[in-house]
Amino acid sequence: MEENREEAKKTILIVDDEKPIVDILVYNLQKEGYNTLEANDGEAGIEMAFEKKPDLILLDIMLPKVDGLTVCKKIRNSLNIPIIMISAKDEEIDKILGLELGADDYITKPFSVRELVARVKANLRKVEINNYSKTIPSNKEESNDKDKVIRLGELVINLDKFEVKVRDKLIELTLREFEVLRYLANQPGQVVTREALLEKVWGYEYYGDIRTVDVTIRRIREKIEQDTSSPKLLITKRGVGYYLSSKEKEED
Repeated sequence: MEENREEAKKTILIVDDEKPIVDILVYNLQKEGYNTLEANDGEAGIEMAFEKKPDLILLDIMLPKVDGLTVCKKIRNSLNIPIIMISAKDEEIDKILGLELGADDYITKPFSVRELVARVKANLRKVEINNYSKTIPSNKEESNDKDKVIRLGELVINLDKFEVKVRDKLIELTLREFEVLRYLANQPGQVVTREALLEKVWGYEYYGDIRTVDVTIRRIREKIEQDTSSPKLLITKRGVGYYLSSKEKEED
């Protein structure tokens, strides 16, 4: 199929020092039609990421020479490649998806290969930059994809330039953060559940860990809100989900 041929061109960099895990990942990813690269320590992972520029990186936290969190930070500072962190500690999510790192996703050991492959596919589907307007479903049947700019009070989202400004200040967002804002901006004032965000923005066909959504929302707030303890733009509906608060919505 056309989609499979396109996916066959994708290259996954696996950065992990546990050979049995690497072998399993290589086998299953190649079986799915992906090309694979391998690095067995953090230093080699950084070098290979910058040299080969893979389409996605699977990155273990516990690595020789340079730990995975440092590797993620160095790569993220220069390359907009989706990074899925592999963690042995479930409580590491805050660091993994935190402000200083900005990994796109994480999975904990021991993991299901089927689940990991599903997450790889979901993340790759979200980084077709040239066809970005097609990557996020809209409750308005994608009618907003024709819009160039969405204004919600102090928040301005430029869909063509993938730029966000708040109070005329340009905000640096990761691709995933931009996707979350864009999806919410298409339906201002409407509460979107965490599960719906996982499905529509992360592309999961199952209910993953909703903490991924919570941490990403918190990360966005750190960038767009004047006071994160009393947010005015990105609001929480306790026990339900999130929404962008503004009665103003003008498109160019």
